[in-house]
Amino acid sequence: GVASTKAFTTQITVLTMIALRLAKAKGTMSNSDFHRYLQELEVIPEKVAEALSSTNEIAKEIASIYKDAPNCLYLGRGYNFPVALEGALKLKEISYIHAEGYPAAEMKHGPIALIDEKMPVVVIASKQEHYDKVVSNIQEIKARSGKIIAIVTKGDVQVKGLADHVIEIPETSDALSPLLTTIPLQVLSYHIAVLRGCNVDQPRNLAKSVTVE
Repeated sequence: GVASTKAFTTQITVLTMIALRLAKAKGTMSNSDFHRYLQELEVIPEKVAEALSSTNEIAKEIASIYKDAPNCLYLGRGYNFPVALEGALKLKEISYIHAEGYPAAEMKHGPIALIDEKMPVVVIASKQEHYDKVVSNIQEIKARSGKIIAIVTKGDVQVKGLADHVIEIPETSDALSPLLTTIPLQVLSYHIAVLRGCNVDQPRNLAKSVTVE
């Protein structure tokens, strides 16, 4: 398909491995931390499979509710800000809904003006360094009647009590979390596009770069 998902995942994996090697070579990461990350990376495929199987039905249900929304906002902090950009990009590419990825820390500086009861807001709220701040963002969205779709770590209860919808993913380290948090966003985009009757493999006006250079 034109809207490639494997490219995003493999790029993160390769760049993470380069970063780990550099950190080890420079002595900024201990051997034990280095091997801990490698061990976690080894089990990521299993966790991706788990995220896919547990996400599909809930994503389909959420898609049926928001498939006709004209706009959608995606928020993420730290490692997961780029994931917010990827989630918004996939929704734009294959469903033709206008979507914007934004750093959650900057929500007050613009996007908050757009939030009302008609605005779905996808928030990446996995358990990580910025978790409490993301919860604060969710509370502000809720106070403005925004519809909250939260990506959370399995077993989360705090966000579950605030969000309209939650999609759970397995737990992993902060640095590797984008490999899992991106999965439900891509699946959600897929189901929304299918429900809108869009061709998810050949989105209009798009082509693989290798065919147009």
